[in-house]
Amino acid sequence: MTRRNEWFFPRGALARDGWESVVDGRVAGWQHTGLRIAELAPGDVLSLGSDAVERLVVPLGGGFTVSHDDGVTELAGRSSVFDGPTDVLYLSTGSAATINGQGRVAVAEAPASVAYPTRRIERDEVPVELRGAGRSSRQVHNFGTPQTLAADRFIVCEVITPAENWSSYPPHKHDVHDEGESRLEEIYYFESAVSRSVPPGLAPQDADAFGYLRTYSSAAGEIDTLAEVRTGDIGLVPYGWHGPCVAAPGYDLYYLNVMAGPDPERVWNISDDPAHSWVRGTWDGQDIDPRLPYLSPDDRTGENR
Repeated sequence: MTRRNEWFFPRGALARDGWESVVDGRVAGWQHTGLRIAELAPGDVLSLGSDAVERLVVPLGGGFTVSHDDGVTELAGRSSVFDGPTDVLYLSTGSAATINGQGRVAVAEAPASVAYPTRRIERDEVPVELRGAGRSSRQVHNFGTPQTLAADRFIVCEVITPAENWSSYPPHKHDVHDEGESRLEEIYYFESAVSRSVPPGLAPQDADAFGYLRTYSSAAGEIDTLAEVRTGDIGLVPYGWHGPCVAAPGYDLYYLNVMAGPDPERVWNISDDPAHSWVRGTWDGQDIDPRLPYLSPDDRTGENR
């Protein structure tokens, strides 16, 4: 019997070995993707073993030093996930590493058998895509997609959804190997914050930033997630229709996606829920939300761009 939110994990529910959250094969029913989240203080060091996995180190807030089999890489990072793209580090399959620095960091993972070269991707190399239109506008950073990164198994990107907007919409799925569709597990890691469009000083210090995540069953399996999401929360999608992710009024929403599956091709092919696919037609003639793109303070040339 399906339990609501059985694939949803509040911040810290998956804590292990010094990490705030760890998603890997120790989560029942999970096979193809992994994720580690940590918050480091000065002097903290976290280790990554020489496992048969490929990894992508993604600064969420702050900068980090990664010592690995091929040397030492400095990641400048960013102030927050709402300050545009960041530089990231791809670690080749089987590379051991240590991470130190100050701030929040994510490590996307996938079991892999082919070793691609370790590579630092500069912030300016990251393709920034503005997707959708109107209240379905969102910003995608494609630093770990096939068009940007040579890798064995995973597809990794991040999405920023401004307050009051919907993303991962229309609802879609990727749970069968068929023409036009891939089989991909997916991890959603969330952060939320008072929107950049809110006038300074209006929101109180204890404002409770949140959004929503929805998933539901497909022929591939039963799933039922309807959850408020906040910084540090994780939603897993082993199968099924997923979307929307909704940013509540007053609060911007971020999520990091990690996808991989058993298909021979590393490709993201999706099917829209036919009951809602028509919504894409409503975007015709609508502009992208003028608040986008979200950039770093150094890159902004206008207020609340």
